[in-house]
Amino acid sequence: MNTIHVDVVSAEESIFSGEARFVALPGEAGELGIYPRHTPLITRIKAGSVRIQLADGGEEFVFVAGGILEVQPNCVTVLSDTAIRGKDLDDEKANQAKLAAEEAVKNAKTDLDLAHAAAELAVMAAQIAALRRFRQRK
Repeated sequence: MNTIHVDVVSAEESIFSGEARFVALPGEAGELGIYPRHTPLITRIKAGSVRIQLADGGEEFVFVAGGILEVQPNCVTVLSDTAIRGKDLDDEKANQAKLAAEEAVKNAKTDLDLAHAAAELAVMAAQIAALRRFRQRK
């Protein structure tokens, strides 16, 4: 069977390491799909879902808050400041953080405050969307 080694790493820990048949994740210009022997690539990724089709036919799901993707013919590495396993995503926490980010956008006093709050809001909206996708797949 043709597989590719996948590592998903956050600032705190290794989230996933194993063999996969296919990886899909949110690139800056759209969804990226990676199969074994993919052309080498380094690019930034947006906040969203990393879906890993495992060698045994199962699927692993990880939310990333953006980051860097490196693809080599036999290895995929996803580096993100924040990465959360699908099973560890918390609906209530995500919704509370989204509300806090919306409030920060409303109360921003400077352009820098607004940009920071808007970026946080975008990440939280992506996390909630990823959570919904994960729940639908179960």
